[in-house]
Amino acid sequence: MQPLRKGRYLARLAGTSDDLRAAQRLRWLCFVARNGAADDGAQLEADALDARCHHMLVEDAATGQLACCFRFLPLADGRGIARSYSAQFYDLSALESFDGPMLEIGRFCVHPALRDPDIIRIAWAALTRLVEDTGVQMLFGCSSFIGTEPAAHAEAFAVLRARHLAPRRWWPRIKAPHVFRFARALLPGQPDPKRAMAAMPPLLRSYLALGGWVSDHAVVDPLMRTMHVFTGVEIRAIPPARRRLLQAAAS
Repeated sequence: MQPLRKGRYLARLAGTSDDLRAAQRLRWLCFVARNGAADDGAQLEADALDARCHHMLVEDAATGQLACCFRFLPLADGRGIARSYSAQFYDLSALESFDGPMLEIGRFCVHPALRDPDIIRIAWAALTRLVEDTGVQMLFGCSSFIGTEPAAHAEAFAVLRARHLAPRRWWPRIKAPHVFRFARALLPGQPDPKRAMAAMPPLLRSYLALGGWVSDHAVVDPLMRTMHVFTGVEIRAIPPARRRLLQAAAS
């Protein structure tokens, strides 16, 4: 993919080991430092999958500061889904029959000191261009909630269960040892949809707005101190008006 410039930001693929280290450093700041870890300025958040993935960087075009990054793993079809990060935590055997190109998105993060909404917009524009250039038919990955106590996310989980569960043909089944099943009621009454959506992780809100769906359970990740849900978006199911907006942003 060619670099994409929008306003003050530039989205481009990582091309060097220094680029990858910059992404891993930003990930550490976003995913590890928030848990109170001491920082000597050199820690990285890295794993074995980094070598198999491509990495997208969103930088301030004037200063070169890394504002956002995510990694992605292309799959020719569902037969390769066991290679994905998500397959460590979910039984994805139902998706092995998916017959189009797939893209796993992971480690999506924005620098904790930055609040400019244009950062997310250009990240989505870059992702849209990837989808359009490669003919991807499904996006998937893990969407994380901060904290490991289900009660803190009760309203969001209730809305996911009521409105956004995966189609039965693609149903992700339980594999991880520690999960929270959405069938366990945590609320005495009905959830407030607006409050629930506000409590969703921003990336998950974006996926749901595109017609995305989730697993019927959340995996508890004690290492990252999060709970995450498997998330899928079938490109053909994105509402036409929203897809046109994404395509316009990516042009």
